[in-house]
Amino acid sequence: MIRLAALADIHGNLPALEAVIADMQRFAVQQVIVAGDSVNWGPFSREALEIITQRRWAAVRGNNEFYALDYDTDRAPVHWSSFTLPPILREQLGQGGIKLLACQPDSLSLRFPDAPPLRVVHGIPGNPWQAIFPQTSANTVATWLEGVEESTVLCAHSHIALERHVGRWHIFNPGSVGVPLDGEKTASYMIIAGDERGWQLLAHRRVRYDMQPIFAAFAGMEFAERGGNVARLAIEEFRSARLRVYPYLRWKQVHYPQAPDSPALLREFREIADTRPYLPPEYRDVTSQLYQD
Repeated sequence: MIRLAALADIHGNLPALEAVIADMQRFAVQQVIVAGDSVNWGPFSREALEIITQRRWAAVRGNNEFYALDYDTDRAPVHWSSFTLPPILREQLGQGGIKLLACQPDSLSLRFPDAPPLRVVHGIPGNPWQAIFPQTSANTVATWLEGVEESTVLCAHSHIALERHVGRWHIFNPGSVGVPLDGEKTASYMIIAGDERGWQLLAHRRVRYDMQPIFAAFAGMEFAERGGNVARLAIEEFRSARLRVYPYLRWKQVHYPQAPDSPALLREFREIADTRPYLPPEYRDVTSQLYQD
């Protein structure tokens, strides 16, 4: 039997990652797998990437790695020109970190001698910007996974932990180490084990950690001042474990599509009693309970 720790969406949260490393020691895992988005948003992207590299963990790129690799290049979509966080991310990583991300794969096929092959992606195969949610229909999931030979898939991106069976596929999402979005301010990861019968979930772990170093680092690097409204709301996501950036951008698009970001806009948004209408449907009623079917 092979035993793995499945991590994802670390987002430069070093205190959360260190707490997970300490917690996983009790499980005697043979390898650690990281399903993308190791960097960005958090203040310790370089340190998180160094840990992954030095420990020889197997990792794939997520959508946030592309902000470091494609921002300010011909590959970047036009609307990225207004983004405030990629320059901060690239500064954190330096050229060495960017070169490491450039060599990460977009997917992995893990082939252990004593367990079936396992596919690792960030979102869905070929698209790190799309996620499998509990609400995603089985037909849609089957279409997305149609070309996947492996019967087990490890994915991420939603920051919501789940275990699903769809058709011939067994799907794991370990949730987010760094920025869970289910209201519980603890690092989320999974221990999975495989043998000739397939892969099974041994444990879905939620790990408490000291968040104060994150906020001290944000203040020290003047993250809010440099990144504007999006940076301020990103900090709120760390504090609340709830989506804040997306509903703000959606609200702004609906009510002030041409207005530049400003402190006044952020104040008005924060005064909204209920932001649920501006949330994606998948996040309106999400809880911290592991979804399994």
